[in-house]
Amino acid sequence: MRQPRIFQRLGRISLALLATLSVVALGLGSLTGCAKESDEAPGAKPAVATAGPRLVRLKPEAAAAAGVEVRPVARGEFRMHRDFPATVQPNKNKLAEVTTLVRGRATDVYVDVGTDVAGGALLAKLYSSDLGLAQSTYLKSAAKLHEAELAYERARGLLEDKAISLAEFQKKEAEAKSVRAEAREARDRLHVLGMQEPELQRLDREHAISAYVPIHAPFAGRVIARNLAKGEVVETSHELFTVADLSEVWVVANVPEKDVRFIRRNQAVEVRLAAYPQEAFQGTITYVGDVLDPATRTMGLRVTVPNRDGRLKPEMFATVRVYTNTETGVLTVPSAAIQRDQQRALVFVQIEPGTFEARPVTLGDESGETTKVLGGLREGEALVIQGAFALKSELEHHKIEEIR
Repeated sequence: MRQPRIFQRLGRISLALLATLSVVALGLGSLTGCAKESDEAPGAKPAVATAGPRLVRLKPEAAAAAGVEVRPVARGEFRMHRDFPATVQPNKNKLAEVTTLVRGRATDVYVDVGTDVAGGALLAKLYSSDLGLAQSTYLKSAAKLHEAELAYERARGLLEDKAISLAEFQKKEAEAKSVRAEAREARDRLHVLGMQEPELQRLDREHAISAYVPIHAPFAGRVIARNLAKGEVVETSHELFTVADLSEVWVVANVPEKDVRFIRRNQAVEVRLAAYPQEAFQGTITYVGDVLDPATRTMGLRVTVPNRDGRLKPEMFATVRVYTNTETGVLTVPSAAIQRDQQRALVFVQIEPGTFEARPVTLGDESGETTKVLGGLREGEALVIQGAFALKSELEHHKIEEIR
């Protein structure tokens, strides 16, 4: 007897459902079996494995290949420093731009660039017609003054003898005062033109005009610039020589606004130069700027450095290194151990051999290759100081696999 069509349809659905459930059960059984196999074979670990979002596991050979190096975290001294780019400059207090006070023509030049000179040494000689004319005017005024003073003395004697009137005597007195003022003006003019008192005494004694102008070194030093050739006509605005005492130089730097707090006057600092990379020159801060540059937001800084051997040359590039006071008992880590992850600072701590934890830390100041740690680490923990980047790469790789 044939069953109705609806019962046939229900039978087929039931058979399909049973078949599907059987397949699911078989799949679950195979997964459970795989898990058991994994638990039963602990020695079959891969070279790299991860457990949890902040742990990385490495076999010893994988850690060695990645260059992982571990060292206990310890407390010690911490001395922070800041470096500022700078240039070497002559000490402006010991530098002179040698000029002339009178127009003239160079007849002799005695020194060249690089010449060491003593104070008062003769650098060059000029011939100046202006100086000759001023000396002539002075001699004439001196002769006229001598004549006027003699006439005044005669008039005073005649007045005492009542041989002349008072008005005549006063006239001679006024003439003497006028000529005396002219002579004083002529003498002052020679001073303005650079004549010193010994030369004026010679002129008074010998009455011989000398139109030659000697150019002397103002102090002992080295000629670092020469702008004069023999036969050249020079004006009073012409800089003939630059003489500098380079036994002491300035190192000029600019300090960013954020580092102004580390700078104080009379502070001892180090100066390092590209020309002498293995040496540190000692200097003292002798000037700290009072106003910041509005364009660069930096403050001027000047360091005075002894330079007796002359190795520091003007315009050399330098670095001013400023140290802070030394702190003791500070927890520090090598800067190479620190990694960044989503604006967080991370270090890797070895929990057990082959297992490393990515640990967020709070950092303080950094000084060269060392960074102060304010939180997140304890003294004595095994810190990864080399190879941290490889561990971070494995951690990131694990996160990407989880997303997939």
